[in-house]
Amino acid sequence: MDNLSGHAPVLLDAVRRCLRADSEQRLVDATFGGGGYSRALLDAGAGGVIGIDRDPDAVARGHVLAAREPRFRMVEGRFGDLDRLVEGPVDGVVFDLGVSSFQLDQAERGFSFRFDGPLDMRMGADGPSAADLVADLDEAELADLFFRFGEEPKARRAARAIVQRRQQRPFTRTLDLADVVRQAVAGGRRGDAKIDPATRVFQALRIAVNEELEELERGLAAAVRILRPGGRLVVVAFHSLEDRIVKRFMAEAAGRVAGPSRHLPPAAAASAPTLALLARKPVTPDAAECAANPRARSARLRAAERLEA
Repeated sequence: MDNLSGHAPVLLDAVRRCLRADSEQRLVDATFGGGGYSRALLDAGAGGVIGIDRDPDAVARGHVLAAREPRFRMVEGRFGDLDRLVEGPVDGVVFDLGVSSFQLDQAERGFSFRFDGPLDMRMGADGPSAADLVADLDEAELADLFFRFGEEPKARRAARAIVQRRQQRPFTRTLDLADVVRQAVAGGRRGDAKIDPATRVFQALRIAVNEELEELERGLAAAVRILRPGGRLVVVAFHSLEDRIVKRFMAEAAGRVAGPSRHLPPAAAASAPTLALLARKPVTPDAAECAANPRARSARLRAAERLEA
């Protein structure tokens, strides 16, 4: 566990191996969160680590680390703006995608229906909240959002139930929304032990609120622009939407064309490669890590190396 925040970074050994931290390496932790990757890379001997996050709480934790570690610098911002926030070239960039355990455990952030909290879900301090989307989108827009970003097979039922209920009173709390969604998609049941019926709708809202998939596409392209030849790009994804984007981006950048996806536009024609894949298949956590940290179960690590321009 990272003793800065109690957060357990996933696939930590694989990340360290891929980034080859040493005293000459200048590395970027593009999703600082609880600081687990940054601290591990510093402990491994990295010459310098730059942390990036748009979450004010994560930025505050980063400044605590920077105050006691001169090789670390914290930068506030979106990782989609990576090439503006960090002056290249750098030797490695790592992304740990999705919401952090720290955010999920804070009821006031509204990311989880494990607690009753405001229906917010914003990683940063700006833009519309989940409550705003639930209040403003029409039934068709909500259904499309739940299907595309949550892969919810009963998206229309969930959207219809939300629109009907909000005519009586607005949604402002996480548990209120979760109860309505459960009733719509599962008759009020919580489902099996693996997934709560409200999970996919909450995932879809979080992705939409934070523009996560658009940010990922921008961030991957920005990372390649600041990597020096031989530098490494490492991405840990936790659900299929993210992993498909990462897989396709790396395949195209390596001169391959990934297969079609209903979530992505048609692939562009292959151009001169800018990346070399470090492995064809993703790295996944072993049974011991999954037992120690259940969040790791869905993790997929993909990595590539920057080629000469």
